[in-house]
Order: sequence, then C-alpha cells, then structure tokens
Amino acid sequence: MSLHLGDTAPDFEQDSSEGTIRFHEWLGDGWGVLFSHPADFTPVCTTELGLTAKLKDEFAKRNVKAIALSVDPVDSHNEWIHDINETQGCTVNFPIIADHDRKVAELYDMIHPNASSTLTVRSLFVIDPNKKIRLMITYPASTGRNFNEVLRVIDSLQLTDVHKVATPGNWERGDDVVIVPSLQDEEEIKERFPKGYKAVKSYLRMTPDPKSNWSGE
Repeated sequence: MSLHLGDTAPDFEQDSSEGTIRFHEWLGDGWGVLFSHPADFTPVCTTELGLTAKLKDEFAKRNVKAIALSVDPVDSHNEWIHDINETQGCTVNFPIIADHDRKVAELYDMIHPNASSTLTVRSLFVIDPNKKIRLMITYPASTGRNFNEVLRVIDSLQLTDVHKVATPGNWERGDDVVIVPSLQDEEEIKERFPKGYKAVKSYLRMTPDPKSNWSGE
C-alpha cells in the first residue's frame, strides 16, 4: 500500500509491549509519531528508543504520543526494553508494537524488498488529530534518526495550521516566518501580523514568528 501526505493513517489493532493497541483509539484527539525499527536488540534502534523516552516531556508539550514498531514478538520487546533502559539511562515510556505478522508494516509500506525482504526500514510518520499523515521520513537501516528534526517539523506543522505562514529552511521556533503568497489583503495582514513584515520579494515576505510564547504549548 502506497501512502501519501494528507492520507488518513490506516487504523489497526495489534499487540504491543503495553497490551493490545487499537491505533486510532490510542491516538485519541492528539498528534502521533509512529516509527519502525528493523529488529529488536539492534544497536541503532536501541539508541533511538532511548532518545524517544528522554523526549517524552517535549512530545507531551506538543500533545504528541510516540509509538514504535518492529516485527519481533512482545516477549522479545520486553527483554529489549530492559536493555534500552540499562544502556541509555532511561525508562521506556511508550508502547512498542509487536508486528509479528507484519500487518502494520504492510499497511504502512515499511518493508522495502530491495533493502530487506523481511525487516522494516526506519520509517517515521507524523499523524495529526484528524488522523491525517503530515510527515513521512524513511531512513536506511544504518542511519539513526534525528528526533530534534521530528520535533522541529511538528512545531512547524502546529504553527502553520493556525497561522497563514510557512517556515523557511532551517527554521527553528522563534525565527522569522514567511507569509503565505495567497494572503494579499493588507488589512488582514496588519491584523494577523501586527509586528509588520519585510518584503524581500513580492512573493517572499518575512515576519516575526506569530507565536511569541513557545513555552506554554
């Protein structure tokens, strides 16, 4: 199954390290990050899950739940969690889906035969409260993900969903943003962006971040 941005994230029911997960029900009315791992007891995955556990508060500020997946069974996940906690100095605080029958991997196209015919690649999906897929990133098995980038994109999505702006390359929260080209009414622009804007070009108008207080998400 080929998924695209804006598609509804497929629902599923599957075992996990925290019991049976009914995905859409588990997501509730918040955001979600679903990310897959090639296998349990692999070095890069161990570091990624440790990072995710340590970022729980950052995800919570953004109303985001994280959930991982690999094709190994629950018993294996539970043993692996002990290793993750020990080696990464954390407490795994999110479920790991036990996709033993590869049901979820197939729904989300996580198995790429030219990379591996059995193991999931490092796929990551950001899903919004309407259950729409807003970001898809796929990494090779040899490369760990940058979870600061995942948080940065979520910040951008949540900002641009509310304000008529887009975020430029390398944007970080608090940086100037771009007024979307479709917004041309000067009265509306003054109302939305009281700090004004700089027209670099007619199509490139920079304005201060309209969300001035990022500390109270």
